[in-house]
Amino acid sequence: MKNLSILFIAFLLINFTTLAQEGWFEQTSGTSTFLHGVDFIDANTGAAVSADGIILRTSNGGQTWEPQYSNSATYLWDICLPDANTGIAVGYYLIGGDRYGIILRTTNGGTTWDSVSSYNSGNINDVCFTDANIGTAVGVSGIILRTSDGGLTWESQSSGTYASLWGVSFSDANTGTAVGAGGTIRRTTDGGTTWYGQSSGGTSYLWSVCFTDADTGTVVGGWGSYPTTILRTIDGGATWTTQSADVTCELKDVHFINGNQGTMVGGLGMAGHYNGEIFRTNDGGLTWEKQLSNYPEGFWGVIFSDAMTGTVVGHDGTILRTTNGGVSFVEEQEMDEIPTTYSLTNNFPNPFNPSTKIKYSIPQSSNVVIKVFDVLGNEIETLVNEEKSLGTYELTWYAENLPSGIYFYRLKASSFIDTKKMILLK
Repeated sequence: MKNLSILFIAFLLINFTTLAQEGWFEQTSGTSTFLHGVDFIDANTGAAVSADGIILRTSNGGQTWEPQYSNSATYLWDICLPDANTGIAVGYYLIGGDRYGIILRTTNGGTTWDSVSSYNSGNINDVCFTDANIGTAVGVSGIILRTSDGGLTWESQSSGTYASLWGVSFSDANTGTAVGAGGTIRRTTDGGTTWYGQSSGGTSYLWSVCFTDADTGTVVGGWGSYPTTILRTIDGGATWTTQSADVTCELKDVHFINGNQGTMVGGLGMAGHYNGEIFRTNDGGLTWEKQLSNYPEGFWGVIFSDAMTGTVVGHDGTILRTTNGGVSFVEEQEMDEIPTTYSLTNNFPNPFNPSTKIKYSIPQSSNVVIKVFDVLGNEIETLVNEEKSLGTYELTWYAENLPSGIYFYRLKASSFIDTKKMILLK
């Protein structure tokens, strides 16, 4: 029994070490419900919604998540924050076994949420805004809704399909794409007055779409017997090219911060509830790097506020966060040296690509903080932030996702502070 306990602890340590090294760390959501959608308007301010009718809000980058709305009869699927005060959440509620689409709205940062629309044709699955006023929502049976007053009122548009639509993305007020069941792709260039079909080249269940400009977009999908799919266009969807990756899950969401840098997430099982995987590209999807795999919960939503800062949500209240693009990571080991003074050495090698070693010593137990900054003084990453016992330590910092340039690393321990310069040269 003792051996089994040791093995179990070792298993947990290995898995949590892997998670930390891959650049994603867990946050406490305060709920065990299925989180389906997430949005951030900047690095600090965001919200997530659950299939159990809960809306969570953070104003400190997810250090704390506070419930703002809860209605167990409501199933929420997505949320969009056009600005710091306005939020739109979509989903459905049940009456006598029938589903009715619902849209919730806040104009005071989530202090109150009001139901502004209800539809008897079923789920509303996804919503996006291009500014504080203009937004589009999509749902089952080809539902497409449009607002021009910040979500106060919504008008139905003719999608030209009865397929369930699960994802929508607009690059500007007029140009948008919606995707859904059976490989459905619908496109508009006039704000939804007309929607026309595009060929996906297959029948996969398409869950999510993201366009960074009118021409450049990515679609992901897959469910059960439907094949896992990654599609890319650089001509506004006139042609879609299949991309490949080492994917063993169903892809549920994708988000690009620009034409090259993007992240996609997914999971397996009914509603993708296990084997969570996270993938990252820096070349527009020509190559996808698997950042995280075999996570015990599946992922359903991903959003990045900038190239480095992102949040993923999924089953059982799962929230993961990265502040380094999910790629760079740190390894540290204690060395057989007994120091008498605080010290921070120059990193080696320097210049480096993509990793470098940093050695430091503390003569007594201290809270050690080592942070990396760019030349403008912006904090890039925290390498160490914990209580350390007397000793000499050497850490290896991997910075594969950062651009070439000059960086500074600073050690703070007790009253000791020292800063060194390093150069990443790719």
